[in-house]
Amino acid sequence: MADSKEKLFSDFSPVSTDQWMDKVTADLKGADYEKKLVWKTNEGFKVKPFYRMEDLEGLKTTEALPGVFPYLRGTKKNSNAWLVRQEIRVESPEQANAKALDILNKGVDSLSFHVKAKELDANYIATLLKDICADCVELNFSVCQGHAVGLANLLVEYFQKKDYDVTKLQGSINFDYFDKMISKGKEKGDMVQTAKALIEATQSLPFYRVLNVHAISLNNAGAYISQELGYALAWGNEYMSQLTEAGVPAAVVAKKIKFHFGVSSNYFLEIAKFRAARMLWANIVASYNPQCVRDCDNKGLNGECRCAAKMKVHAETSTFNLTLYDAHVNLLRTQTEAMSAALGGVDSMTVSPFDKTYQMPDEFSERLARNQQLLLKEESHFDKVVDAAGGSYYIENLTVSIAKQAWELFLSVVEAGGFYAALKAGTVQAAVNESNKARHKAVAQRREILLGTNQYPNFTEVAGEKRPIEAKCCCGGNDTCEKDVDTLNFERAASQFEALRLQTEASGKRPKAFMLTIGNLAMRQARAQYACNFLGCAGYEVVDNLGFETVEAGVEAAMAANADVVVLCSSDDEYAQYAIPAFKAVDGRAVFIVAGNPECTDELKAAGIENFIHVRVNVLETLKDLNAKLLK
Repeated sequence: MADSKEKLFSDFSPVSTDQWMDKVTADLKGADYEKKLVWKTNEGFKVKPFYRMEDLEGLKTTEALPGVFPYLRGTKKNSNAWLVRQEIRVESPEQANAKALDILNKGVDSLSFHVKAKELDANYIATLLKDICADCVELNFSVCQGHAVGLANLLVEYFQKKDYDVTKLQGSINFDYFDKMISKGKEKGDMVQTAKALIEATQSLPFYRVLNVHAISLNNAGAYISQELGYALAWGNEYMSQLTEAGVPAAVVAKKIKFHFGVSSNYFLEIAKFRAARMLWANIVASYNPQCVRDCDNKGLNGECRCAAKMKVHAETSTFNLTLYDAHVNLLRTQTEAMSAALGGVDSMTVSPFDKTYQMPDEFSERLARNQQLLLKEESHFDKVVDAAGGSYYIENLTVSIAKQAWELFLSVVEAGGFYAALKAGTVQAAVNESNKARHKAVAQRREILLGTNQYPNFTEVAGEKRPIEAKCCCGGNDTCEKDVDTLNFERAASQFEALRLQTEASGKRPKAFMLTIGNLAMRQARAQYACNFLGCAGYEVVDNLGFETVEAGVEAAMAANADVVVLCSSDDEYAQYAIPAFKAVDGRAVFIVAGNPECTDELKAAGIENFIHVRVNVLETLKDLNAKLLK
């Protein structure tokens, strides 16, 4: 066998695209190909059901190489390694230091400290970083923006005192003037002056990034992928434009910018997003003709610095799709998101702990979040292959499509005066908030699925003392606070379903929904399962049944079970026979629902039947109406 030169599949003749389409058309049996199989994404472009080699024709993305401008395939040539980051909110520097030293021994190689400005001094920094090898780990710091320069000076002083080789120090200071505007509604200070002061303060730290683009805020507010990317590019370009106009060299500005992207559960599109992001940003930076501040051999045709065009990317799993109920499903969501980011070639990553929606993450949930990344590295070896998705017919086409959509949005923002002007006018916030609204509607109608929340809920789960922790505005949740600009809406996709189910729990009465199954076996079972899942989303107790010989027997059993809701489950054809007699037998003793949308609906409504549940109804609004009737 070892000497055999027989090629796999050599006995099979090639199949053309036309042949595939002929087969698809035949199998559709007259159904419309575009409506049935072509997916129109939220980003506005179409995705075909299959791609072939010919779909790569004319795509320049396939000519890209890892570690080579425009960095579509990553900024690294020989590895896909990324840093595993964990957040630490510093209540006391001693405790934070102990926690940092502990998790550094558990796989973390990037720390993010959230420090309190009023306590900052040299002793605070020395205590916080005691025994931490600063040239072995990436150190990131967040502080209120008015104290960012002071923090930078303290860090430089500390590193010089410890006699570190500054070329080995990597990290960031989390200054983002524009994020405070869209997240908190506040504009304070002078962006250009603060940014210049930060750049000057960290001049001795060449690999510290101090100008941040928190596109993660857009993602957590429900932005579509093309919006997150398009606005992120405009965001970064605003730093480039304003600071170069103020006299800071383009290469210096570019090398101080760090992008923070969110990662949603749209697996393949997220991989493509990171590839497109690096390519587009590289071209934006190149347009400024950045000149090397140090001599290196990574230059373009006109001597421009190609290193400056490398996008530094930190990824963080989204909070928009995290849920309070069935919270362990969050582990599945964040795992696929982490996979997208890793395959997309990010530089560092934070996985949100699964319990983040309802409490401060504990040691157990933080450990799970760390290990989610470590599994991808140590067991799945995602860090070994650069741009494993490169050459995929599907992902290469997605990369181009997302890049086009994002680029058009970027240009529209620039042409309208730039990102800062767009924030002042509120156009960015309005567009993202409209997407948030659209996605909530999609969740309400179950066109966007959140397992355990609006589909396949855990019927027996009780929230107990758990309550959602939502993002607050600048005044701690006070809607009357004054804002300089409009803000983003950070309401999670699951929030309204959670409020509904919490309302059911708080009422002290758990409505019981009884499935009156009758007639066609397959249809009654399918309808009962659908109805159970539907009503379970509001926290109702559901009682399924094998079937009844007559509707009278079913209603009698429902009343004996003290049912608050009776759901008739049968086939569309049989509803004309069963629905009205069942409705009359219930006689107002319970809410009566028909599971389906039969042709005889108008006749049933004329007989007084008001409630129908099926795939076209708004699940959330229907359940709200039921709660209003049942929880009086």
